Amino acid sequence: MSTDGNFINNDFVTSPQGAMIPVYNPATEGLVGQVHAATSEQALEAVDGAAKAQKAWRRLTSAERASYMHKLAEALMERRDAIGRALADESGKSLEDATNEAVYAADITRYHAEWARRIEGDIVPSDTPDESLLLQREPIGVVACLIPFNYPVFTLLRKIAPALITGNTVVVRPSNNTPCSAFEIAKAVKDAGIPAGVVNILTMDHATAEAVCTHPKIGMITLTGSVGAGRKVLEYSQVNIAKASLELGGKSPAIVEPDADLEQAAQQIIGSKTTNCGQLCTAIERVYVHESVSKEFIGLLKSNLEACSFGNRAENSRLMGPLINENTRLNVHQMVERAIDDGASLQSGGYIPEGPGYFYPPTLLTQCRQDMEIVQEEIFGPVLPVLTYGNIDEALAMANDHQFGLASVIFTENYRTAMKIANNIEAGEVYINRTPSDPFQGYHAGWKRSGLGGDDGKHGMLDYTQTRLVVMSY
Repeated sequence: MSTDGNFINNDFVTSPQGAMIPVYNPATEGLVGQVHAATSEQALEAVDGAAKAQKAWRRLTSAERASYMHKLAEALMERRDAIGRALADESGKSLEDATNEAVYAADITRYHAEWARRIEGDIVPSDTPDESLLLQREPIGVVACLIPFNYPVFTLLRKIAPALITGNTVVVRPSNNTPCSAFEIAKAVKDAGIPAGVVNILTMDHATAEAVCTHPKIGMITLTGSVGAGRKVLEYSQVNIAKASLELGGKSPAIVEPDADLEQAAQQIIGSKTTNCGQLCTAIERVYVHESVSKEFIGLLKSNLEACSFGNRAENSRLMGPLINENTRLNVHQMVERAIDDGASLQSGGYIPEGPGYFYPPTLLTQCRQDMEIVQEEIFGPVLPVLTYGNIDEALAMANDHQFGLASVIFTENYRTAMKIANNIEAGEVYINRTPSDPFQGYHAGWKRSGLGGDDGKHGMLDYTQTRLVVMSY
């Protein structure tokens, strides 16, 4: 069982009060670790250390910062087995998937390191003769990074890699459900020789996290989390007018046209819905299928769902794993029960299984309506509501009639239909004949209540910068 201290200024520091946060394996409910809860004094020490380190870190050339980041990617690869083991134990993922997440985290670190010589400003013509206007990209300062439980290893590097290459330093709060893998990453940071104070990783209660986010030396807060958490971060950001970057809830629609490859669409949708037990912000959360093929397609969805078994992925990696905790499972089940009470028809699943672990069966609901809670609110679990439509305009209207706008999917062989959806869907991402995967050279940014700012690619990297105008007369 791991017992980790917080990573502050390149040292692992325990809590003098002895306050500990227990970490449980959601597949077995067994205790797998304990981490020290940072005191408010330790958290503020981390912010001060990050602010001091940032003065020197920003003075390095971007190529020098990239060199450190390439070393970090190498260290992540060297520690991928330890990171994967910690992540598997605390999340219920298979060891293979958890280790692959560490590899993917190394990949995105290398990707952002390669932006070193491409962080560009602009030269703009002036209205005044003998004068040039220079727009420079500059770091923001210290960034507070708030990490979710569902993909905590990848998301941690997804946040800190662009922050570091652009000259910022970071204070990271991992989820209290999955902190052990974050401290394995901290060991890789130390192995890479990254200067003290550049990366700090601390577990905190809500009050301590608020103290960090409202510290006057925090210039930016980046969060992947729920809409409720996003609203709280916006409150924090108002204190010192810190920049907020928020990747929040999703309710990805999948539109299935009559000309689609129905078997492939069903397999992909069920794969999206059961990956990580549906705990993925871009997972398919509602299906709109044309009424002419609805009976056939619902049959395909049901057969694919019923072929998906659940259980401990440490014993069988082909199984669907657990939800993160009992409260999450209870919330998912109560949403299903309310949907049935409101007229939805349960086709499969929809019960809490006996035995240890926070498992929930893949669940299919038909005869759903657009106004139902199960269609309007994020489920974040392996539950799939299905609706039918008569024409593509109706499907588009229902897909857009929503508070969220993160990802969306269309299955069709008609390029005109595909382009109509692509040009009119109210979402930050559109996937045609495939389900979402967040390519990190793209831009992962939600519309509406799905967020502000975004992650990945050139635009995600530049979100960690601010501009300076230099007016030069000569």
